[in-house]
Amino acid sequence: MLSDFATNFLSPPVLLFILGLAATLLRSDLEIPPPAAKALSLFLLFAIGFKGGVSLAQSGLGGGVATTMLAAMLAATIVPFWTFFALRKRFGTTDAAALAATYGSVSAVTFITATSFLSQNGVPYSGHMVAAMALMESPAIIVGVALARRFAPPTPDRPRPTVDWRHLGRDAVLNGSVFLLLGSLLIGFVCGPVRAAPIKPFIDVLFPGLLALFLLDMGIVAARRLTELREVGAPALAFALISPLVNSLLGLGLAALLGLPHGDALLLVVLCASASYIAVPAALRIALPEANAGVYVTLSLAVTFPFNILFGIPLYDRLVALLPG
Repeated sequence: MLSDFATNFLSPPVLLFILGLAATLLRSDLEIPPPAAKALSLFLLFAIGFKGGVSLAQSGLGGGVATTMLAAMLAATIVPFWTFFALRKRFGTTDAAALAATYGSVSAVTFITATSFLSQNGVPYSGHMVAAMALMESPAIIVGVALARRFAPPTPDRPRPTVDWRHLGRDAVLNGSVFLLLGSLLIGFVCGPVRAAPIKPFIDVLFPGLLALFLLDMGIVAARRLTELREVGAPALAFALISPLVNSLLGLGLAALLGLPHGDALLLVVLCASASYIAVPAALRIALPEANAGVYVTLSLAVTFPFNILFGIPLYDRLVALLPG
């Protein structure tokens, strides 16, 4: 395990993430311009989706693929429920629902970092795990908003709020990151390894360096959120650290039940343990505007994301290695 932690810490992407944290904490003026950060994220989402589609074209669509994706969607539905009812009394209905959606959904950057960890260790993984990641975004958002509406206390001057489910569903499915992932996955699948060959070197050569630069920016952004931790309180911080560990056990159980190979099992565990800080805030800004973004965005971005990047991935890798078979 110590070797895995050392390997993870000494990888360029993680070291750049730590550099970004240090730059902000030491008040350096280091900054990645927002348009550049956006371009980096678009490239990474396209690259991981396209490579996943090509890999899926090679392996084919067997019964195990559909079962894995259904299990991933099931996890994205279960996590919001336990999160909501565990936090409802302390945070209130609305903020508990927002946290449920946030922690039931996934972090694409954490997933991409996990694929880099697997590649660095020479562990293969299946392309359909990219589709599983994309499919886990929407169920958590829908469940979180449904819980908020179902348990919202009515008041004399304000009836129980409603939500435009058609608009919410469209926003959840057509969110930019989800749409790009699914679109590039489909393109990679249609092209297959032969037609994808001309741009494969472009993706393979640029991916590690651009991932490192993107994590540098994420380190800067995460460190800026640290100043807001004093406002969320100790119980919220404890939840942000305990939740990924609890949710990783769900991923481990599903991986063992499905008999997934090591690489796929780790990615499923990482998806279950991660929390969204891009897609979910964008959707909740419309569906639950009364929720406190300073709570759910700060916890997912400034606590859970760094924990998973620095410590979680190698820890989950060791736990996956203990699974039977």
